[in-house]
Amino acid sequence: MSEIVLFRPKAELDASGNLSGFVTSCRNDLTVFGTDLPFDEDVWDVTKALALKGHGKKRHRLVFSTLGGGKDRPLRFMPEPFLSFSKAYLRYMHGFRPTKIIAFRLTALRALEAALSEDGEAPDPVRTDTGVLNRAAQLIAQHYTEAAAYRIGGQLEMTADFLAKNRLTVAPVRWRNHLSRPEDTVRVGVEFDNRRRAKMPSQAALDALPKTFTLATKPSDVIISSVAAILCASPDRISETLMLPKDCEVRQKTGENGGEAYGLRWWPAKGAEPMVKWIVPSMVSVVQEAISKIQVVTEQARHVAKWYEDHPADIYLENHLKRLRDLEWLSFEEVANVLGFTGANAARAWCKSNAIEEAGARGNRKAAFSDVQKAVIGMLPEGFPILDKETSLRYSDALLVVRANEMHSQRGTYACVIESVSINQINTGLGGRSEHGFGSIFTRFGFTEPDGSFIKVNTHQFRHYLNTLAQAGGMSQLDIAKWSGRKDIRQNATYDHVSADQMLQKIRDAVGDENQMFGPLAELPEKLLIPREEFARLKVPTAHTTDLGFCIHDYTMSPCQMYMDCIHCDDLVCVKGDTEKNEQLRLRLQEARDLEARAEQAVDSGYSGSDRWLAHHKSTVKRLSELCAIMDDRKILFGAVVQLSPRDGSPRLEDVVQTTLPETSETDIPVDLRSSIVSSMEN
Repeated sequence: MSEIVLFRPKAELDASGNLSGFVTSCRNDLTVFGTDLPFDEDVWDVTKALALKGHGKKRHRLVFSTLGGGKDRPLRFMPEPFLSFSKAYLRYMHGFRPTKIIAFRLTALRALEAALSEDGEAPDPVRTDTGVLNRAAQLIAQHYTEAAAYRIGGQLEMTADFLAKNRLTVAPVRWRNHLSRPEDTVRVGVEFDNRRRAKMPSQAALDALPKTFTLATKPSDVIISSVAAILCASPDRISETLMLPKDCEVRQKTGENGGEAYGLRWWPAKGAEPMVKWIVPSMVSVVQEAISKIQVVTEQARHVAKWYEDHPADIYLENHLKRLRDLEWLSFEEVANVLGFTGANAARAWCKSNAIEEAGARGNRKAAFSDVQKAVIGMLPEGFPILDKETSLRYSDALLVVRANEMHSQRGTYACVIESVSINQINTGLGGRSEHGFGSIFTRFGFTEPDGSFIKVNTHQFRHYLNTLAQAGGMSQLDIAKWSGRKDIRQNATYDHVSADQMLQKIRDAVGDENQMFGPLAELPEKLLIPREEFARLKVPTAHTTDLGFCIHDYTMSPCQMYMDCIHCDDLVCVKGDTEKNEQLRLRLQEARDLEARAEQAVDSGYSGSDRWLAHHKSTVKRLSELCAIMDDRKILFGAVVQLSPRDGSPRLEDVVQTTLPETSETDIPVDLRSSIVSSMEN
């Protein structure tokens, strides 16, 4: 456990004095990132401290380079005194507010350093003020995408708060991140289409995956296609999938008819409780076959892992090589057999790269068995025999463990060393680096996009894809969050890529179906001379998002007649289970009740015209109450499309005339004005 020491600034010191004390404390007193952290070096290896799941042998380093300087050779590092502050800040904050995406925190510091350096002076953090922070935010917006800039801006705000609270600036600083969060509610236009394509697997990929799953025979192809099949069955994070135990399958009897539910045992990666994710019946056979295939091709690796658990100081030897354990020296041909390589030259090269000395006469060179054994055991994964500290999962019990290099297309597979399957290996196998010459399951079987380009999928796209299917199918937000292993249903919105056309079709499909829709459009006319689908297209020509639901008004015929008074509009339809919009309905109801109470007070006080406001607010409260009651009714299924009956009274345009001329009779209106009002109403 890393030791955390709270920094307390001293009132008698100025900003520079407190900054010096902060850096000294973080260098000497903290153990975050390890007691052996080389604080004064400009590159830190923090792989152990971050302990990211599913990354295999990938190293994670913090490089204290300038903004954009990480691409230069040699690297351009931050100058002092900002360099020491950045190191101290990262170490301190990771103790109090750890993050797995530490790159955003470091990038915010790089932007702040760049802003401080623009005037030609040394980048001293004590000179940070609102202007400097605004400039840093501008640099972030220039260098990064809107989504990344928003998150980096949040880290910049955190840095500003830290500087202010700990008296590390000459002048007090109060700054808030003004980099806006990307708008993801708009479902029309080129930007939405591009965002949807980037987040979802292509149709060519979805068509090719079942074929590769059937054709795969090579262990690496079997694992990649089978993992893809599992990810297509439930919206899982790849890090969760890679930490599955070999005995992850769960079967449970359902009812008295002998039915059986099938699921997988999961440990969600972001705080949700351990759970069983039940697989939809249509995908059960696919997932069962995928798990079975993986278990077969990874069985030998688990056997090797079990050997090292039971014999931590002895190299694993296959049965036909056990006689070699009694030898002091091994020929390079024998070393090759132990390692699983082909030929003595490969074994000699391996010995040289591992600093194993050769001995013996020329033409009969050998290597010491003890040296080979020591080198091989040193190649076991860090932390062996435990793969996942959170669940105490051992390599010998893991589903996705392979012999070293078994996932590599060009390197020889070790017979005596194991490793876990990594995220990069899966993404590479799904085409992530096809453009750089790395083969994928698609290129090996000859599948491409319609234009001939490489098919590329990343593992997170399957999660977006299944969440979008669930949204389009009307699954409740709570069920989507639970299915996806989330703690907060508000995170669902990030994974919702239902297009305007899909939402429009959903509303059209509900027209005339009393099980899917509630309101006037649930009932078809008694004499319908056209198909229901055609009637639905006529009644619902278009739809767009509103705060409360969806507006199906046809703007090609007329502009909005309700002046944004959506709750009184017949063209408003709401979808039960849309948590964000349903919550907005409840907020509107609370506001309407407050306004109704104020209108009643105005009526009691005799204010002119207050009776009409009271009538309006009463109507608003009534309709909002009806909608909220429908949303809370357990008899109504999630995903149902709700439309209230037409409101009582005159059209909104007539209300405008009456409100504008409350005390004027028709005969008092000049003829020319009266005719223009009537004409506008008729049009």
